[in-house]
Amino acid sequence: MKSKADTNIMSSEKKVPDVTYVKVSAVKILAFSFISLLWVVPIVITFYNSFKQSGKVSSDIFSLPFGDSFVFFENYGKALTFGNYPFFLSFAYSLFISIVSTALILLCCSMAAWYIVRVGSIFSKAFYGICLFSLAVPFQMVMFTLSSNASRFGLDTPFTIPLVYLGYGTGMAVFMFAGFIKGLPLEIEEAAMIDGCGPIRMFFLVVFPMLRPVTISVGILELMWIWNDYLLPYLVLDLTRYRTIPIHVQYLKGSYGSVDMGASLAVIMMSLVPVMIVYILCQKHIVKGIAAGAVKG
Repeated sequence: MKSKADTNIMSSEKKVPDVTYVKVSAVKILAFSFISLLWVVPIVITFYNSFKQSGKVSSDIFSLPFGDSFVFFENYGKALTFGNYPFFLSFAYSLFISIVSTALILLCCSMAAWYIVRVGSIFSKAFYGICLFSLAVPFQMVMFTLSSNASRFGLDTPFTIPLVYLGYGTGMAVFMFAGFIKGLPLEIEEAAMIDGCGPIRMFFLVVFPMLRPVTISVGILELMWIWNDYLLPYLVLDLTRYRTIPIHVQYLKGSYGSVDMGASLAVIMMSLVPVMIVYILCQKHIVKGIAAGAVKG
């Protein structure tokens, strides 16, 4: 029989980490850290160039803002007052369109995904197939038809364009919601039905609270897409009256088509900050929701 000392020695030997595994893990950490830095570099370059003179930005984009090239917040002042269209109005329209469109997508697509998963009829399966097919259709194939129909039906204002985003953003949202709902226990809904819950009360009081991880994931992804989208508002909106932030950047031009690079980079930085803050605060939920929606079911 093995003594207690021999058992302790064997257990201590098992706890010694494999040197090869440690080396591989260190290499992976260094590799992913380097890749992460590559993603951050454009944001850093945009940030310090927003404090430089426009001419210096064009001539030497990698130099730091020192001496005569440093203009402090002058570019941000130009960005807020440049042209005949105020930046705060563009910011308000972008914020309204992003929030309302994201809310519509979350509400309608979560309900549609719940119906698809729980009913399982031929119609629901066909609708789910259409949603998946829409993920493979590039926007360039439908943009002219979409813009002409939006103008025809009066969807060319910031107050109606969320309906356009709802139609085009349904595919990914339904796919992620359906994948998550497949992993939810059906017994909870059956118990709610026995207690007298109808379909609407059951969804909002029982099902929707359980969708919190995937709801946050879909919400952030859709919010980032709509906030940064340039092409769809440019094709649909009446640009003489309504502009979003990406369109506002395009119109930062002086006489003879000259572009104030400093003011443009300042606008870009101001548009990046809200999305970056939301993403940093919710990144844990984004990863959790994507993994759950892709694996469950």
